[in-house]
Amino acid sequence: MSKVITKYDLVSDTLVLILAGGRGSRLHELTDKRAKPALYFGGNRRIIDFALSNCINSGLNRIGVITQYAAHSLLRHLQTGWSFLPQERGEFVDMLPARQQIDDNTWYRGTADSVYQNMAIIKNHYQPKYVLILAGDHIYKMDYSQMILDHVNSGAKCTVGCIEVPRESAKEFGVMAVNENLKVKAFVEKPADPPAMIGKPNSSLASMGIYVFNADYLYETLERTVNSPQTSHDFGKDIMPMALQDEVLYAHPFDRSCMGRNTEGEIYWRDVGTLDSYWQSNIDLVSKEPQLDIYDQTWPIRGNPVQAYPSKFFYDDPACKQVDNSLIAGGCVITNASICYSVLFDNIQVNEGTLIDESVILPQVKVGKNCILKRCIVDRHVQIPDGMQIGVNPEEDSKHFRISSKGIVLVTGKMLQKMQGESVKSEDDLD
Repeated sequence: MSKVITKYDLVSDTLVLILAGGRGSRLHELTDKRAKPALYFGGNRRIIDFALSNCINSGLNRIGVITQYAAHSLLRHLQTGWSFLPQERGEFVDMLPARQQIDDNTWYRGTADSVYQNMAIIKNHYQPKYVLILAGDHIYKMDYSQMILDHVNSGAKCTVGCIEVPRESAKEFGVMAVNENLKVKAFVEKPADPPAMIGKPNSSLASMGIYVFNADYLYETLERTVNSPQTSHDFGKDIMPMALQDEVLYAHPFDRSCMGRNTEGEIYWRDVGTLDSYWQSNIDLVSKEPQLDIYDQTWPIRGNPVQAYPSKFFYDDPACKQVDNSLIAGGCVITNASICYSVLFDNIQVNEGTLIDESVILPQVKVGKNCILKRCIVDRHVQIPDGMQIGVNPEEDSKHFRISSKGIVLVTGKMLQKMQGESVKSEDDLD
């Protein structure tokens, strides 16, 4: 009698590759000096902590992180917060930066090329049987081992994670059609007119940018892709259509492996790729019943919290409305200031008479006296001078700051320096 394969049998044969080289251009100045996966989230985490924590919670402890754009802060975060796995047991979080392996001018040319340029290391050093490829810039909780098990049981050579999305939003995704066995019958990358799901005319089945490959098949398709004259070096544009043509492509519905649901029991997955979505996903955490439960210890999201003193709240003004429905990280000093529906990261100083409302304040910000900050995102190291009002007068704000389509104001140090007529100081990359 043959042994029944379980997901625990498969994780040791799997190498995880997290694609974390993207800039995240729709976040504008917020990603000028950091890759999108290194962006702060939820008070004391970074976005990449979700993919990494999902791996650890899934029993997947052989991980490579592929980096390229503005990678310094991301690399430091990995070194200080994710170097705890025991190498002697074959467990690791390795960093795979762009090294121009083809020639002196060729960086990673796309998602598929970033894996292709590391293929010799994967084959000869890691020697996996399966390869799980993840995006490093999404917020969600997922048991990847269930997806790998489904991949093996289906007989697929490539499996793509998928999620149901509103049809009008599907233009930003790869969209697929599947049969009753979840075999992919059609795949279109970022279509202008996304195909609807059968029986659901207002929904489409979208790729999450999560793939499981049989390692041998991945090597073969990468070799075919790189030698194609029309290649975009991209998984969605090149590798998925190739697997579809080979009839070895299957879908894995996120509903089967989601480990983080909202209060209505619906799956939670967010691409925080715009200022509006980044602000909204953070602000949602302060609601009474947030869509994402960051306090759930059954599937914890670990990170590299700053070693800080407890936050201090000092109030001797009885007329001052204090802290209301907010997340405040460690090391903050709040003096006679009103804070409501906001997320404050670590080591922030807020002085007397100031109001912060529906704002996301990144680490090591100093806010002066009698300021007003409404519906803002304030970047790290910014110093807000006394009396400044931001988010109150959109016309005035538009002269100095970036305002999103939904009225969220992004404030950076360079913007304030220009506003005050100062020469712009060079900003270090120690984010």
